[in-house]
Parts: sequence; C-alpha cells; structure tokens
Amino acid sequence: MRLLVVFFSILAFSSCKETEDKRDLGPIQAVVIEPIFTDSVSIRAIDILADGSLAFAGSNGKYGLYNPVTQVWSTSTIQYDSITPNFRAVAHTTEDFFALSIGSPALLYKTGDAGKMEVVYKEEDPKAFYDSMIFWNDKEGIAMGDPTENCISVIITRDGGNSWNKLSCDLLPEAAAGEAAFAASNGNIAVYGDHAWIITGGMKSRVLHTADKGNTWEIFETPLVQGTPTTGGYAIDFYDENTGFIVGGDYTNPEANTATKALSLNGGKTWELVANNQKPGYRSGVQFIPNSDGKGLVAIGFKGVDYSKDQGSTWKHLSDEGFFTLRFLNDSTAYAAGTNRIAKLKFKR
Repeated sequence: MRLLVVFFSILAFSSCKETEDKRDLGPIQAVVIEPIFTDSVSIRAIDILADGSLAFAGSNGKYGLYNPVTQVWSTSTIQYDSITPNFRAVAHTTEDFFALSIGSPALLYKTGDAGKMEVVYKEEDPKAFYDSMIFWNDKEGIAMGDPTENCISVIITRDGGNSWNKLSCDLLPEAAAGEAAFAASNGNIAVYGDHAWIITGGMKSRVLHTADKGNTWEIFETPLVQGTPTTGGYAIDFYDENTGFIVGGDYTNPEANTATKALSLNGGKTWELVANNQKPGYRSGVQFIPNSDGKGLVAIGFKGVDYSKDQGSTWKHLSDEGFFTLRFLNDSTAYAAGTNRIAKLKFKR
C-alpha cells in the first residue's frame, strides 16, 4: 500500500491538454485492443497521469495503478467502517490521487502521508450521489453530483484537495424536475483554462458552465434526447474553450440513434445535433483525439468503439467490444475500462 502512495506522490501533474504538434495524422482505419487488467470489478473511472501511468477506482472499494514501463499493477481495496465504497470518479494532482464514491455517505478519498487513503470530504445527505471529478490545476478541483436540494451538487477545492466545500444553490442554476446526471464514465465534467462544463441528464439535459473556476455559473439547453430518467447527456469533452462535444442517449435502448450526439463551436452556448438518426446510438463516453485540431473524436459505450474524423458529422465503427470510459495517452493510444477489465487501445492509420 505504501509503495502505491509513494508512486502516486512523485508523479508530475497534467490535467490540461499538452502543447500539440501541428501535423496531419490521417484518418483512423482500425483499433487494436490489448487487455492489460482483468478482475472482478466494474471500472467507470480511469485517469492517466503525467508520466503515462494509469490509475483507476471501481466497485467493491478497489483501486490501483499501472506502471506501463514495468507493466505491473499495484492494487488495493478501501473499507469505511462497515461500508465498502463504490467509486465512479477519480482525479489527481502532483501530490495526490483522489477517488469519490457514489451513494450516501459520499466519501472523497485522497492519498495521505500515513500511507493510506484518507477521507477529505464526507456527505451524509440521503440523496447524495456524486458522478464525476476533475482538477483545473494543482490547487483547484471540482466534483459534481445529483441534486440534494434544488440544484446540481457541486463541490470545489482551492487547497489541493485537502478540503472541499459544497456550493450553495444560491450560486447555481436551479435544477429542473428530474434533472440529474449519470455516473457512467467520469465524463460529466470538462475543463479548459478557467472554464468548466457539466452535462446533466434525465428528464432534462443541459450544460452548466463557469468561466471563472466555479465562482459564477450559467446554463445552456441541449438538443439531446431527454424526458425520461434514463435519457440525456452522459459525457462531455472540450478541445478548447469553444469546441465541445456531448454524447448520450438511453442506455435501456442503446441502438436508438436519434439526438444522441451534439457539437458546440461557441463554448457550449448552443449545441447542434450531428449524425442524427445515424449510428452510433447510446454512448457513455467521448474524448477529442489529441493533435486533431478539434476534428477527431472517439465515442465509447457497452455497444462498442466509434470514431469520427469530422467533429461528429460521420462515424466509423471500430469495434463491438464494450467499455464504459476512455482516456487518451497520446494521439494513437488510449486506455478504456469496463466490466472486469481495462484495455489499451492502439489506433491504426
């Protein structure tokens, strides 16, 4: 356990997109999927650290770290009193790795100096259910969850994750009836610069936006399918402060492809459906491909892996293998996680 914490503590922090090479990558033709981890754990949250190491936290209190050089996994489990937490959100800074559980009590852990994961935030509201977490920088981070009052739950740290404060609903847009979020891929929040965007779903699917790291907020409508508890947006990503993409649908009807994908070119203020009534249908995760000039996208879900070279206008189905979540290591390699496994995805051009 101590070795795992030490390994995390020496990693350099990188939450922002790296400076990109200006080169023509060419379209992706295929993907090679290489399994690197199998266990009895559902994994919906992974995080690539600055040195290329991969961290995860999942069901049954399990979390771990993969060293790509030695190809060795270090894993452990967490127990809180009589509770075995289930994790759906992870994030990191230079000094610490964070894991946030679903359900009540909500438990937010960070690596500690004592050689074990320590709780830095606890919320016992019976409605507490956190979905996603990310850091802007080494000091400031944000997590979001379902409403416990009349707004989406948002907690923020300004001291590197040592303490977290929940924003008052007076500072946030009022949630619509039945508006919540899905803890499907740790993909509900995107950050770029001082901005953050949060995708909601359910009876109403909208995007909350802050341009000043959570001090002020506004909200924008989306055209995604919505109106039932299982519909709406499931994941969001931004390539820069203007170019964003959202995916979702209805996980109970995954082949339906009406209003499941949308693009914004103005910072999330407006969204336009793309490839409407065309595959793919429901997807739980989406990421812009690094170095793609905001054109390349990969969407992922339990029905497979799909690629777009043109901001979602057209899509190529790369694999039927199902995953929940995806994170890019570079423009040709990503990690994906799902039920009982993590894999390396190598994209071929």
